Amino acid sequence: MDRAQKEKVVEELGQIFESSGVVVVAHYTGLTVAQMQTLRIKARESGGAVRVAKNRLAKIALEGQPCASMADLLTGMTVLTYSEDPVAAAKVAEDFAKTHDKFVILGGAMGENALDRAGVAAVSKMPSREELIASIVGCIGAPASNIAGAIGAPASNIASILSTIEDKAAA
Repeated sequence: MDRAQKEKVVEELGQIFESSGVVVVAHYTGLTVAQMQTLRIKARESGGAVRVAKNRLAKIALEGQPCASMADLLTGMTVLTYSEDPVAAAKVAEDFAKTHDKFVILGGAMGENALDRAGVAAVSKMPSREELIASIVGCIGAPASNIAGAIGAPASNIASILSTIEDKAAA
C-alpha cells in the first residue's frame, strides 16, 4: 500500500469515527471468510457496516476525534463494527459474539464515551431508534384513541337508552 492509499484509508476511517453513533472493536482471529461475510451481512441489514483496517492507520484517524480514547483497544487483529444508529452495531456484534467464540469484543466508543466490554453489552440491550420511534408513536396515539372512545361513549349510551325506551313503548 503506497502513501496515497494510506492517506485515503485514514480519511475514510476518520469519517467513520466522526459520523458513527457507535463503534465496536473486536478481535476476529480464527473466523472463516464465510463467518466474516455473515457478520457483514447482518451489520448491513441493521444499517451498519464492518471494516477491517490496520491498527496504525486507525490510530492516526482517531487523532482529534471525539472517540480517540478507544485507540488503546486497537491491538492485534481487530475489526470495527459501526453504525449511525447508536445501538445497531453493538446489537449486531453482541449477537454475533454469542454464536462465534472466536469473535471477541474488546470495547468501543459511543460518541465521546469509551466503552469497555460491559459497556458494549449494555448498549446492545438498549432499544434501537426504530423501537423508540414505535413506542413514542404508540404513546402519542393511545390518548387520542382513548379520547375518541370517551367522546363516542355518551352517544352510544344515549342510542342504547333510546332503543330500550322504544322497545318498552312498543310492548
